[in-house]
Amino acid sequence: MRIQAKPISEYPWVIRAFFRKQKHTYGAVLDPGLLWGRAPWVFSTLALLYGAFNRRKSPIEPALRALITVRVSQINHCAFCIDINSATLLKRGVTPEKIDALEGWRTNALFDAKEKAALEYAEAMTDSNRRVDDTIFAALKPHFHDDALVELTGLIAFQNMSSKFNSALDVPPQGFCKLPKAP
Repeated sequence: MRIQAKPISEYPWVIRAFFRKQKHTYGAVLDPGLLWGRAPWVFSTLALLYGAFNRRKSPIEPALRALITVRVSQINHCAFCIDINSATLLKRGVTPEKIDALEGWRTNALFDAKEKAALEYAEAMTDSNRRVDDTIFAALKPHFHDDALVELTGLIAFQNMSSKFNSALDVPPQGFCKLPKAP
């Protein structure tokens, strides 16, 4: 990592509480959390936003949310995000074959029309040389209502921020999952 974590005892108590939850959930404090924790107000807000996107009642299915986060992370070269989100995909019932095929989703029968529409949208939002055009957006409409589209857009934007942050600071994977090949 390009910036090292501080000793846990030097973080504010509220941030240490988040770290305890991470350790309980993942078996370790997450390296990005240690970095974001250097800006406690930002970290706290970020953690709440993450929780909103990852809630049980989200209109975006859990496996699709994780599929999108892995693909955005591949594009942004975030080894940490690919690692943790691939592990989440496995926990959500996605096969290793499908995770390994994610880069070639356009021509792979493992991906259904809804997934392909969401992945195309995620790629168009992530690649700064592309725009989301009317054709891409129209492909989403049969699969998502307007409130879900707002949440999908927010999730993709959030994952772009997260994976670009981690990539820029060279946050390594923490060994949660076998890494699919990054583009």
